[in-house]
Amino acid sequence: MGLGPDDVRIYEVKRVDVEGAIVIDGFPSVGLVSSIVANYLIDTLDMEQIGIVESPSFPTVSLVRNGNPQHPVRIYAGQPSSDRPGHVADKIVAFVSEFHPAPNIIYPLANAILDWVQEQRCALVVSPEGLVVERAAVDPHPGRPPKLSEVKVYGCASTRRARELYIEPNMNPFTEGVITGIAGVLLNEGRRRGFDVLTFLAEAQADYPDARAAAKVIETINRILLRTPLDPIPLYHEAERIEQQLLSIQRHAADKGHSERPTVASPPMYR
Repeated sequence: MGLGPDDVRIYEVKRVDVEGAIVIDGFPSVGLVSSIVANYLIDTLDMEQIGIVESPSFPTVSLVRNGNPQHPVRIYAGQPSSDRPGHVADKIVAFVSEFHPAPNIIYPLANAILDWVQEQRCALVVSPEGLVVERAAVDPHPGRPPKLSEVKVYGCASTRRARELYIEPNMNPFTEGVITGIAGVLLNEGRRRGFDVLTFLAEAQADYPDARAAAKVIETINRILLRTPLDPIPLYHEAERIEQQLLSIQRHAADKGHSERPTVASPPMYR
């Protein structure tokens, strides 16, 4: 039986026990924060592909990596070996994609993810997001990217338990505003189902891949959720590389009298 245009189906290509895992939403967001976070975890933890997500609304493309065709929406899982007692999980699952889902597919996609997550008895879902903040009023150098120490992370949770356990003791709660896309639907559905969904919003630049904001989210996930310490230093270095490239382009544009907004290539860490 075929899929309707707004249908979503998850296929497991390898059966893995992911009970108790934290699940990362790696669909593109502001500054590509969620995509960078998911790809960083996949690479750092050497996670393996365990499934794909299929829908007629997804792009008709094949992503070829090292000669191997890859589906545009993939599921990876990993199980780090070391242990930090008292943290949530030593299993991680990541849904990752390089494209922005069409508006018509966001609701069924988020619901399909939550259905699968609950069937697998995973512990919770984390949606990393970028938060656009107007810095001109508070930053004496509004044209420069913010320093890592200046980037703040805010949190929102679908349940009171998750808010009191993860958000309030560890970061500024996100109390007023709008969260759109997959993350917004996951939060709403998590609340309706009584399932823990966390959204970590890092202040991000909207017009280029912001590895600095992603590094702050990795730092937050590492500190409050994982049993295995992760090294975010490579991500910090990537942030510095992007910053220097941007500053160089901006200086060049100023020298030439150009007013166009610079375009920056995506970081090579994308999987």
